[in-house]
Amino acid sequence: MKTVNRRQILEVFDADSLTLLQKEGFIAHSQQRVQQPPVQHFLFAQAGGDCCVKSAWLEGDEQFVIKVSTGFYRNPAQGLASNQGLMMAFSAQTGEPQTLLLDEGWLTALRTALAGRIAAELCAPPNIQAIGIIGCGMQARLQLQQLKAVTACREAWLWGRSEPALRAFRRDAEAEGFRVQVTQDAAQLAAHCQLIVTTTPSREPILQAADIRPGTHITAVGADADGKQELATNLVAKADVIVVDALSQCSQYGEIATAYRQGLLASTPIVELGAALRQGGKARSDPQQITLADLTGLAIQDAQIVKGILAVL
Repeated sequence: MKTVNRRQILEVFDADSLTLLQKEGFIAHSQQRVQQPPVQHFLFAQAGGDCCVKSAWLEGDEQFVIKVSTGFYRNPAQGLASNQGLMMAFSAQTGEPQTLLLDEGWLTALRTALAGRIAAELCAPPNIQAIGIIGCGMQARLQLQQLKAVTACREAWLWGRSEPALRAFRRDAEAEGFRVQVTQDAAQLAAHCQLIVTTTPSREPILQAADIRPGTHITAVGADADGKQELATNLVAKADVIVVDALSQCSQYGEIATAYRQGLLASTPIVELGAALRQGGKARSDPQQITLADLTGLAIQDAQIVKGILAVL
């Protein structure tokens, strides 16, 4: 069995080609051409950590992929990365393990950032004066990087709870060519930004309905397990259009889950990302609409990014 490490993966990572593969995966999912068992979740409350196990096979592909991804959010205090993981590719003909990808969580982070890029392409308003990023971790940085391909805007507002983390993120964002403001007031960020990405493991809302102006798009990627929530329930209910990666997941533990269970979204258009891509065009029909993309993460994204990486190794 072949083994691939993080360095080898990052050396061949090509965002444009892998974004196309991600889109193909979302479309295949919407066409029910993907076998994707339910996600397994572990919660380690005593350690401030969680783990998910995801697997998928795109029918007709030569391989299927199983992924283990962990997030232990106290790790930085010990000098350790918050996220870890690995992916395994198996033959869909013989079941033999073919490749072990010791990506240290990077493939999950990268494919999530590419999904954020796709969501912004579909949903972002035409005129963006500033981008807002909620969170200061790896995913926050990757989301901001990938948005450079979607918009010419280079004004960024960054929110975080830790002043040292905010300063570090500011330096990195400025190195990427952004003009940066930092704040620990999420409402202040929302007052200036038309495109907002939330990237934290928060279990209580950070953004409130009153914070969000007409014409704003929010991509929420943090609520990938039960109990996580970055957006107030009445903010979710305020959205004019909602795009989800999979309604079956998002309605259970995504950002929309509480509002969905309470019946607050009965009149809100909800479309899956793959279906929106198949339709073409934009998800919003009016520049003043508030749009929300709820991304809980699909195993087909893992299968597709592994396919793209192995194709060039």
